[in-house]
Amino acid sequence: MNTQVASAADYIVLRPPERKDGAALHDLIARCPPLDLNSRYAYLLLCEHHAATCVVAEAEGQLVGAITAYIPPAKPDTLFIWQVAVAPDMQGHQIASRMLDQLVARCAATYRFQKIETTISPSNIGSRKLFESYARRNKVDIQAEPYLAASEFGAGQHEEEWLYQLRPGLRAA
Repeated sequence: MNTQVASAADYIVLRPPERKDGAALHDLIARCPPLDLNSRYAYLLLCEHHAATCVVAEAEGQLVGAITAYIPPAKPDTLFIWQVAVAPDMQGHQIASRMLDQLVARCAATYRFQKIETTISPSNIGSRKLFESYARRNKVDIQAEPYLAASEFGAGQHEEEWLYQLRPGLRAA
């Protein structure tokens, strides 16, 4: 007899964020090192001003994942993924991949971007694996190069950031 118990991950709802999600998004990011925590105000603005280019994952009324992204004003052909977060107790259920797939599909029709960009610090193996997996699944080219030196962050303890570029419209060989 096979008895499987459904988990919260089985009932994930993916949707654009709303302003009311800003504080919960701040709290989620705080629980997801090594992500940089920004102000609650910044997350409230992201949820309102950039809702069309962001996605949140909700389970049982709680925010358990999010991807924040935007179209840079000087690069209207680019979807820039800023932060990807999944609650520690929900990791391992492909939530980040599901969010990324849904976000890219939703944004592609509206914004007609030609590439996806993100920055990843060398120690953030999870993010690197997420984007490499996306590139493999979708047979797209991915390139990485140094972008922000640690010294550019000032006297703090911040790693360098590498710029990853994925070109969904250009199939890898």
